[in-house]
Amino acid sequence: MELEERKNVLGPKVQFEQGDIACAYGAVLAGCTFFGGYPITPATEIAEAMSRLMPKIGGVYIQMEDEIGSISAVIGASWTGAKAMTATSGPGFSLMMENIGYACMTETPCVIVNVQRSGPSTGQPTMAAQGDMLQARWGTHGDHAVIAFSPNSVQEIMDLTVHSFNMAEKYRTPVMLMTDADVGHMREKIVIPDEVEIVNRTPATIEKGEYVPFRTGYTHKGSLIPEFAPFGSGYRTYVTGLTHDERGFPVTDNVKVHTRLINRIVEKIGKDREKITMYEEKYMNDCDIAVVSYGITSRSALTAVEMAREEGIKAGYFRMISVWPFPVKQIKEVGERVKRIYVPEMNLGQMVHPIREYSCRETVSLPKIGGEVHQPREIVSALKEIGTIYVKSNIS
Repeated sequence: MELEERKNVLGPKVQFEQGDIACAYGAVLAGCTFFGGYPITPATEIAEAMSRLMPKIGGVYIQMEDEIGSISAVIGASWTGAKAMTATSGPGFSLMMENIGYACMTETPCVIVNVQRSGPSTGQPTMAAQGDMLQARWGTHGDHAVIAFSPNSVQEIMDLTVHSFNMAEKYRTPVMLMTDADVGHMREKIVIPDEVEIVNRTPATIEKGEYVPFRTGYTHKGSLIPEFAPFGSGYRTYVTGLTHDERGFPVTDNVKVHTRLINRIVEKIGKDREKITMYEEKYMNDCDIAVVSYGITSRSALTAVEMAREEGIKAGYFRMISVWPFPVKQIKEVGERVKRIYVPEMNLGQMVHPIREYSCRETVSLPKIGGEVHQPREIVSALKEIGTIYVKSNIS
């Protein structure tokens, strides 16, 4: 289905809509034709919207028995050539981890949306949190690379959903959209774009008898990303989560085969770190301190920085839009500009660790849990503290 037809399914160009619904809109705009999921607060509205939208565009919606089945169905659908997505929250995200690793190992393009809520376990199902940020990076076992984005508005949820599909297709990898209950459930004006950049996985074009499924460089010399031949296309494709050679055949006892495979899977993303990195910064040219944030917390952070500057504090604002791969170069540059960095997060301190590591600067964690986002005045109060602070943990 062409873009104009997909846009017609979504209704008016300008809408006042919920974040979760905007996510479903973004999936439709990106060309998603398969959604496999299981209802879970606060992500259920995405599944509900996709159940209505998929039939209208000739796609498939399936509600599985649990989140393990959901991510499995998404991986299978992707291998038939479909653009596929699932959506969940913390408990379901945990259940998906083994198969997210399988998707990394088999280089399966797909999108996983995590509308984060307070945990661990069942936690606070209706309350927002940012407690799954390190899980997104390290939740599945073994060496691997991931791509993850963190939106802070309803419009950005829609836009980054499209972008997540594009990155998944380009790099043949699972991509995670790390939203939260506040952004997912808030309502704001969205504008459905006139033009949408669409990226599709590079298809296999070589003669079927000459095709080797995990060999790179057929079309683009030097590429680290194999061309894709979906099941049923006539190409012979073997897919396994075991360490495999270029044919896809298991080779579990060969150091060179394993090293070559994992290095390529990691490097295909790592070498393009700067191309993938997305960020926003304000007031960084003359600042002495910086507030580094992401997601819903960044809205309070920006207001806090502007309040602080009105009071004579030279504060700067840096927002990570892409969180993985980590924006190493940009955070190093922030560290070179300022004397101290503050990191407000709706967790007990997660992204503060790589920020502290790569900035090489005194970095203060401003944690807050319980489901409430930081108030700007709380952040301003922390900025006024004198002396060395490692963790400012008494934010109310």
